[in-house]
Amino acid sequence: MAGSVLIAGSVLIAGGGPVGLMLACELRLAGVRTVVAERLPRRTGQSRALGLHARTVEVLDQRGLLDRFREGAPVWPTAHFAGLRLLDLSRLDGNHTYALMVPQSRTEEILAGRAIELGCEIRYGHEVVGLCQDADGVDVTVRGPDGTGRWRVSYLVGCDGGGSAVRKLSRIDFPGTASTMSALLGDVRLAQEQPAGPQLRRMTGGLFGVVPLDSGYHRVVTVEFRSRPPCAVVTLDELRAAVERVTGTALEMSQPRWLSRFGNATRQAARYRAGRVLLAGDAAHVHFPAGGQGLNTGMQDAVNLGWKLAATVHGWAPAGLLDTYHDERHPVAAQVCHNTRAQLALMDPAEEITPLRELFAELMDLPQVNRHLAGMITGVDLRYDMPTPGDERHPLLGRRLPDLPLQVRGRSVRAVHLLRSGRGLLLDLTGDLDRTGDAAVWAACGGWADRVDVVGAQCGTQPPADALLVRPDGYVAWVGGAAGSAAGSGPGSLEDALTTWFGTRREEQPCPTYCTSTPRPAAPARSPGN
Repeated sequence: MAGSVLIAGSVLIAGGGPVGLMLACELRLAGVRTVVAERLPRRTGQSRALGLHARTVEVLDQRGLLDRFREGAPVWPTAHFAGLRLLDLSRLDGNHTYALMVPQSRTEEILAGRAIELGCEIRYGHEVVGLCQDADGVDVTVRGPDGTGRWRVSYLVGCDGGGSAVRKLSRIDFPGTASTMSALLGDVRLAQEQPAGPQLRRMTGGLFGVVPLDSGYHRVVTVEFRSRPPCAVVTLDELRAAVERVTGTALEMSQPRWLSRFGNATRQAARYRAGRVLLAGDAAHVHFPAGGQGLNTGMQDAVNLGWKLAATVHGWAPAGLLDTYHDERHPVAAQVCHNTRAQLALMDPAEEITPLRELFAELMDLPQVNRHLAGMITGVDLRYDMPTPGDERHPLLGRRLPDLPLQVRGRSVRAVHLLRSGRGLLLDLTGDLDRTGDAAVWAACGGWADRVDVVGAQCGTQPPADALLVRPDGYVAWVGGAAGSAAGSGPGSLEDALTTWFGTRREEQPCPTYCTSTPRPAAPARSPGN
């Protein structure tokens, strides 16, 4: 490993957790040469995060991975806010109105396997310890089992957690607040009978939670609001003592396979991009783990960033496309940091909080409030700000493509499955592209065929519009016909949207026929030494 290697036209991802691996899958799907450098010598097998929210489940379905995750995974039809397990996920829109209980170790296993299938190289035991970037690339110093060497890559993405070396080496500010409480968790065996489902209790001494895991294990969690955490390795005796302080009773635990401590530190990177260095996941934002939002927010970071970074590496990205990653995802994490602070305030065991908590539980019985909080926690209500002329936007613009039932060439197809290629999609819901206008036909066929698939379909329900332009991450960037935009070449037109998100037209492109968007094979990977 000592010496220098050049990985031309490539991206190096620091961190082999769910966020880094999801990003690797997205980049390889787009044909970008990708290497993951993971500091640890192997996957830990620790469960850590446990749940995949509805929006993440939708993305996994979109990429053809859901069956792998769903196998043997319990389904949660409800979610909690501030420990109040009153959120009814069935009130959400879509086909996946639930959360999946998938331990992080399983998520990493599946995503690592998929990344390797697509040609990504994952190097365990390799740690980023230095970097220097210029206008053409990044020189990354990597320490591995065989010594320290320098890798020259086009872009570096830090997915290396809250203590991100990439963020620190890039001198990106990480403002926020330090932890003010002591929280412990342990995956252990319990002697006493426990409820079949997850529970979180607010008690005089703090919070106490138990979540059933696999193989007879349970996750035990304690949170003490008025206690500063010591800087020491967690022991089983320490967890036992914390449970007794919080609950007032002893809990017999044994055979710990993972013990850890956490807190309520809340920080967010001031910027997600510094030249050719970017951040995603916990490297960009950390907060108290309320509602299981951390991993899911990070995986959505990866899906938003992947196609934009690939477009930049391949040279067709329009000006400013990569900067929209920060513009779109920074507000999302800011809102997550805000709602986790609100949840923690409602979970405080102080007596004066109890009336407020009881009132909040009553409000959660109102369908509008329940739906609002469920959409917030799961990310289903997310809407990106898409450029459009005038003051009014079509209801679908900036939102995720609805999972419409379609008929394509006499075959039943779900709309989201047309995105499995990781490319853009122009979906004509009239079944006759001419009805969206000659300019739309020319635009779809004459210049973006290498980046955008064109599909004509009949919709099994009332179509929301005549045509939809969908970004590779699944969000609608243009709506044609009905109450949508015209198909001409002015502001708000299809041509304008194609140029905004997919770059300039290439005149030599042939006119494609309707397709069903089957994934194109990714380019084979080469090792960094080649």
